Amino acid sequence: MKRLPLLCAAIFTLVGLVATVRAQQRVLYEKASPYSTVIVTEENGLRTLLFEKGGARQSVVKPGDPDHLELPYASAAFAGLALCGEPRRVLVVGLGGGTLPVFLRKHYPDATIDAVDIDPDVVYVAKKFFDFREDSRMHAFVGDGREFIEKIRQPYDVIFLDAFGSDSVPPHLTTQEFLRAVRRAIRPDGVVVGNIWSRQSNPLYDSMVRTYQEVFDELYILDVQGAGNRILLALPRRQNLSREDLAGLARKVSSAKRFRFDLGERVTHGFQHATKKNNEGRVLRDVDLGRPK
Repeated sequence: MKRLPLLCAAIFTLVGLVATVRAQQRVLYEKASPYSTVIVTEENGLRTLLFEKGGARQSVVKPGDPDHLELPYASAAFAGLALCGEPRRVLVVGLGGGTLPVFLRKHYPDATIDAVDIDPDVVYVAKKFFDFREDSRMHAFVGDGREFIEKIRQPYDVIFLDAFGSDSVPPHLTTQEFLRAVRRAIRPDGVVVGNIWSRQSNPLYDSMVRTYQEVFDELYILDVQGAGNRILLALPRRQNLSREDLAGLARKVSSAKRFRFDLGERVTHGFQHATKKNNEGRVLRDVDLGRPK
């Protein structure tokens, strides 16, 4: 008979723990936009952007701390900074919570940083909840990333392609025609940084890699430790680098800019110099999407 009070006590304790967890995670914003359901939550001092309930985390930010990069892909993406000089013009396609541009603003205060996102509600929450602030050199544009890139007249030193829907890169941002426009928008000594899901969760992974190889002269692939992302570093020129070469260049950047992390370590994990065409995939083209040639 003594077991019943103990069982009841255990149940009440479990209920209390569940209630505590729910209390710790607060929903700060939820709205159905034309493109997704934009959700902002807060838990343990971190704010998270989602595009559907229970979906993948699009951005995680610690307000007031631009150096805090919670999602592993973000720090790995900055390895691209090792493949250009001091960037003067940077473009981020896919604003999300503003993690990339806010970090860049701190460490590259003299650079012009443009960010474009198709969803006006995403731009709104980036400003409202995630510390993204426009200034004379950092601007957010609402619009389709492809259309924005196709209209570019002054090229960029670095272009980050970080646009995602709820679970994948929008198809029209994966094709050969789109990447050709990206190549035209990047300086000859610049770099394009693409964030995509790995093969395990991305049926088009091999085709995405193959399409990058078709458009750019050099491609490096980084396996993001602790995450399902792959970072593609694409160059409009030949630049034959080994793992050690790129890691050394990356380490110099993080040391000079006083990053909290060793950028060289992000390179050494899962480095691949994609010199051979990926025969497992096909070149993605607009015609496959029903778009005109």
